[in-house]
Formats: sequence, structure tokens, C-alpha cells
Amino acid sequence: MKKHLKKLAVGLAIMSLVSVDAEACTIMLVTKGASTDGSVFVSHSNDGFGGDPNVVFIPAKNHKKGSVRPVYPSAAAVDEMPEYNCFFVPYLVAPERSDALNYPDKPLTKAIGYIPEVEHTYAYIDAEYPVMNEHGLMLGECTDQSAYLPELPYKKGIGIFYSSELGRVALERCKTAREAIKLMGELIDEYGLYGTAESLFVADKDEGWLFEMQPTPSGKGSLWIAEKIPDGHYSIAANQLRIRAIRENDPNQIFNPKLPQMLKELGWTAYDDDGNLDWVKSLQAEEFFYPYYSMRRVWRGLSTVAPSKNFSSEVDDWDSDYYPLSIRPDKKLAVTDVMSLYRDYYKDTEFDKTANPLGGLFGSPYVYGETDIHRSILCIETTFSYVAQANDKLPAPICWLSLNTPLENPYIPFAVSKMPDAYYQALRDKFDDSKMFWASTQVMALTQGYFNVVSPTVAAAVAQSEKKFSGAGRVVAQSVEK
Repeated sequence: MKKHLKKLAVGLAIMSLVSVDAEACTIMLVTKGASTDGSVFVSHSNDGFGGDPNVVFIPAKNHKKGSVRPVYPSAAAVDEMPEYNCFFVPYLVAPERSDALNYPDKPLTKAIGYIPEVEHTYAYIDAEYPVMNEHGLMLGECTDQSAYLPELPYKKGIGIFYSSELGRVALERCKTAREAIKLMGELIDEYGLYGTAESLFVADKDEGWLFEMQPTPSGKGSLWIAEKIPDGHYSIAANQLRIRAIRENDPNQIFNPKLPQMLKELGWTAYDDDGNLDWVKSLQAEEFFYPYYSMRRVWRGLSTVAPSKNFSSEVDDWDSDYYPLSIRPDKKLAVTDVMSLYRDYYKDTEFDKTANPLGGLFGSPYVYGETDIHRSILCIETTFSYVAQANDKLPAPICWLSLNTPLENPYIPFAVSKMPDAYYQALRDKFDDSKMFWASTQVMALTQGYFNVVSPTVAAAVAQSEKKFSGAGRVVAQSVEK
């Protein structure tokens, strides 16, 4: 019987890999004053089902003075680039960065440019989008779009950075969020940007910021702005730019000094009702695919952590400023509260996914394809998600990682150190039961195929696993010692 079940699980798992890609990431930030233990949390769900499921460790390195750093392309920016050996899986073949990025049977990814290298780079956890470094600098990414320029594919002669490589350079060289924002802004001002509009939560153990960017039509330079999230607040972004008024001489904002003039020259300037230059309106930062693809998730995050605000689930249009960039939660949030948000499918609301006729069998909350306007935080296309955590009390920063969909898979804490072999070099076209991706995919496929039959057992196992790791500080300390 077990043998037949395994065959069934493998078959369902492989069938589940046949899916469309979607830009769908959801990111969150919890500041230290909003958390139960004084931690800062940055979270990210990598919601593109064709994406690379591997999470790898990039060790600290010393470099020769005067050397250069290659800047690699990313398939996640727009699409694969075979001429550069740039594919979705693996996201990067670059053994000089890490043994985990050494695929002997795969061609080396070709650089699209170079920048001066620094003499020492920090260790960090990397994936299709970079995660956090040894100093507790944390990133979380979601893809956005400008109706004026939804995407700018890479070609020779334009900018060489996409947000993923940009974030990696920041983790290699910076210890604080402010340092990272300054560096990333300088890099794209000098070397340019391609791809799509992007939002990045950038945080350290003390403070958190939202950094947003948009390529120019020429690929030269970039439009970018960052805003500090007030201490004691929670913030969420979901595939739509979130910063609104551009405020000069405000210490809580940092932006390209040429930004107002650049918007004017492009003919993109738009203003809010108070006469402020409005970032979202200026870029025509509409929602992906259909109404409420983004804002319904923002509503759910804000209304869950602060139900006293009584936020409406309905707004006038994509450019509504009804939902604030951040709010003070009704009660302080633990890491488990953030994890719960990534498992949310609007249960007990009028948008409950288990009651959706477009969902899966057996009361499944998962919707297949792009036909349902009420996109939830929980997503069928999640490759992995994480909650990065840093504070003064932990012996080291923590990355809580869940492969595949988190409703069926636990969040496991890792230090910024070598990952177990099971977590890297998994390939989507080659089944390998020694890899955690394939083990979790089998559980995910069975649960999603027979949801109301299997999910109670799986949910209990997930809860038991996470309870085991509740003393994460001790786990991380042991990992660092090893």
C-alpha cells in the first residue's frame, strides 16, 4: 500500500509541475516595536511555480584588490536568456560563488557586465531572490508593474542590474538597511536597471525600509525611492508599488535626487489631492492581471493584524490610497503570526477559497490559473517562502524556511551557514527523493489532491514540527557552532 501511495504521490507531484508562471510574491515587514520579542521580521513568498526551489549558502570571501565582480542575468526578470545560459532552473550556475551553484552538467551562466569588487564580501543565504546575510541584513522582494513600461527585457547597451543581483551585491557589502539602500541606488544610477518595477523590504535588526524601483525606457539609470516604516508598525506589499507622496527633505525618505525631473521628462508626473508628486500614480502602477489581485492581499494582511481598523475589502480603483503603507498592529506579532499569514486563504470570510467553484477538489483552497480575482496570500504557485528574523538577543540571525506551499510544509530555522545537502541542487525535471523539494512536493501534491481528507493529518504534523523548533535561538547557536 505504501508503495502504491508513493507512486501516486510522485505522479501527482510531477503533474503539479505543469503550470503557468506568475509574478505573485507577497512580502511583509514587522518592525522591532511591533514584535513580541523585539525582532525585526522580513518575509517573502516566491510565488512562481516554474522558479528555482533551491536555497543556498554563499560563503564570505576575500578578493584581490582591483578585481571585478561579474553581474549575472536573471530569468526571473522577464524570461530565460539562453544566449547567456540563463534559465529558471538552476537560477544561476556560478561555482566561484558557492559549491551549491556548481552544476557540472550545466553550462556556466555568462555575465552581462562587471563592477569593481570589494576586498571582502559577507556570507549570505541566496535563492532566486537573495534572503539575508551574516549581519542580519534582510531582503524580501515582490514584482510590480508600471503601465507605462510593464517590462524591459535585457539587451546589450542597457542597464545590467535586475533586483536579484542588486540585492546580492547589497548583502555582500552592507551591514545595515540604510547602507544597502544607498548602495543599491548608486549602483542602478550608474549601471542601470532592466526587468520590471520591484518592491524590496530592506531591514536590519533595528529598522526597516521599503525600497522601490522602476526601469527607464532607455535602461539608463533608474527611478527609485525608499521610505522608512515607522517603528511599531507592520507593512505588506503584493505586486503593486506602495509608496505614495514623494517628499523632499524628509529624513524618512531616500530617493534618486533626479527623480522628480526624470518623471517630468518622461511625461509621467501625477499628483495626489494635496499637490504632492505621487509615486504610484506617476508610474501608473496598476495591479497585475485583474482588480484585487494585489489590494485584496494588502487588505487581508492589514485587517488581520489590526482588525480594530475595520478596513473595507473594497476600494475605488487601483490608485486608491485607502490602505496605508503601514499600521500599528492591535497586538504585537510573533514569528508564528507571520507564518500564519502565509497560510491564509480568507477562511471564514466571503472570499474563502475552500468555497470557490474554481478551486481544487475535496474543498481545496487552491485556485489554478489566473481566473479568480480574489488572489489570496496562500498560493498554489509558491516555490518557497521564508521569514527572516534578526534581533540583539539571538546568537545569529535566523531564516525560517518552508519549501513549496507553507500550508503543507513547516517553517524550519536556519542560520546563515552551509545548508544541508537536501536543500540545494534539486532539479524540477529530475525526481530525487534525497532532495527536500521533492519530498515536500509529494506531500503537497497528495494534500492538494485530496484536501479535506489529508490536510488535517498534514496540518498536525506541520504544527508538531514547528513546535519542535520553537527554541530557534538554541537551534541556530548549535548550527553556528557546527
